[in-house]
Amino acid sequence: MSVEIRSTKPFPDQKPGTSGLRKKVKAFLQENYLENFVQSVFDTLGDAGGATLVLGGDGRYFNRQAIQVILRMAAANGVGRMLVGQGGLLSTPAASCVIRKYKALGGFVLSASHNPGGPDEDFGIKFNVANGGPAPESFTNRVYERSRAIDAYRILTAPDLDLDTLGSCQVGGMTVEVIDPVADYAELMEHLFDFGLIRSGFRSGALTLRFDAMHAITGPYAKRILEGTLSAAPGSVVNAVPLEDFGGGHPDPNLVHAHELAAAMYSGRPPTLGAASDGDGDRNMIMGANCFVTPSDSLAILAANAHLVPGYKDGLRGVARSMPTGRAVDRVAAAMGIECYETPTGWKFFGNLLDARKITLCGEESFGTGSDHVREKDGLWAVLFWLNLVALRKQSVAAIVADHWRRFGRDYYSRHDYEGIEVSVAEGIMARLQDLLAELPGRSFGEYRVALADDFRYVDPVDGSVSEHQGIRIGFENSSRIVFRLSGTGTEGATLRIYVERYERDPSQHDLPTQEALAELISIAEELCQVKQRAGMAQPSVIT
Repeated sequence: MSVEIRSTKPFPDQKPGTSGLRKKVKAFLQENYLENFVQSVFDTLGDAGGATLVLGGDGRYFNRQAIQVILRMAAANGVGRMLVGQGGLLSTPAASCVIRKYKALGGFVLSASHNPGGPDEDFGIKFNVANGGPAPESFTNRVYERSRAIDAYRILTAPDLDLDTLGSCQVGGMTVEVIDPVADYAELMEHLFDFGLIRSGFRSGALTLRFDAMHAITGPYAKRILEGTLSAAPGSVVNAVPLEDFGGGHPDPNLVHAHELAAAMYSGRPPTLGAASDGDGDRNMIMGANCFVTPSDSLAILAANAHLVPGYKDGLRGVARSMPTGRAVDRVAAAMGIECYETPTGWKFFGNLLDARKITLCGEESFGTGSDHVREKDGLWAVLFWLNLVALRKQSVAAIVADHWRRFGRDYYSRHDYEGIEVSVAEGIMARLQDLLAELPGRSFGEYRVALADDFRYVDPVDGSVSEHQGIRIGFENSSRIVFRLSGTGTEGATLRIYVERYERDPSQHDLPTQEALAELISIAEELCQVKQRAGMAQPSVIT
């Protein structure tokens, strides 16, 4: 074995987004493309001599090959110890858990999250820092600057390692430990939730479950924890084997892509709880019998009931939500007398608040919820939280939701995604909205009178860092809201997300169909941004 220093040339497109570097697999297959980015991370880290790092991914196409490259580069860059998930598998929340438990310097997480996988689909890589969370913008900006100037990378000449057998081996001067990807995470979950209560519910038949792992990373976690430890009936976890192309599906847990689960939950004999997770295990969808729980409502309900769950029995320090997320949790925080923070989209913005112990729970409307147990959103954690809650309250999911609305009011909420828009068209839409901001306050659209119109700017309350242009907010005097934002998670074209929200206090008005309740706001949103006209699209690609 010997270290080689190989010459290379920069690529112009290696700027990490909100969740790392995501591109088509074919981009990563370009000579030196992966190596350039990984070396840029090592160069930004500085001296990694003797450090411990964590490595794993969601099992999508190119996962194993990328891991072998990263291992050889880590050894060449002086890393002392690398913890790798067996088979190259490690969910994103489990990676955060392992980084924190073993006090690692950080870790590489290989995933494109909810994006499709396969030779013609997406791959991604991000670096998580020592707190277990995604690297902050200050770090990723330096990685990008380094990637634009890189002229060489370091790599060890060595054969591929056996990733399927637990145990340790040496790669040059680096120790590689292939670890059980589930064990540490499962241990943490048992500390947070009342596993005895949940197990009793499953064994008695009072609790039934259908969990759709979507042929993604949470399959092994769900099988071991839900069916193994908690005694959910065999077969409760479906699509449990991670596949490189996710079985040809789209591992995004929503009513469109998890349609088989949705059909089961609206069938004649649905289970008590239905749930799904995404490609890397950090998102969740929660359903009850004939009931879909929006992520915004889920966050609010978990916050309102957290004191009932062992890991949160001492109460919450505060809560946070991303700016586009529905404001249901704001009302819970106000009632509890705790702070509610509004952050840009991207889990890294919650990291500072969690580390500073300003918040305990946090969430995003894009099916992500989490707490201070790790520094990532956590899909299976949310499912266990709901199971604990249903078992304790002895109510259906729908009844728990209805009780919450009666207490706090209902925030009707929906997101309309227009995917694959030509970038110049999407930018033109946002420019139009920017131009309208000054004239909108005081303007009326039927019963909706504009009270606020701005481009969201976030000043981090912990370190004072500033994030500009995080989405256009249009707020109305009746507490309704429209938000426009370009997504940073795709790999082709642009996605315009339109978020519409209307608050309803009257319980007699809580059972309207969501799109009907929001129809006038949806019409106002189209009048303002003209996406259908400008993008030539008759309707959204996805409505959630």
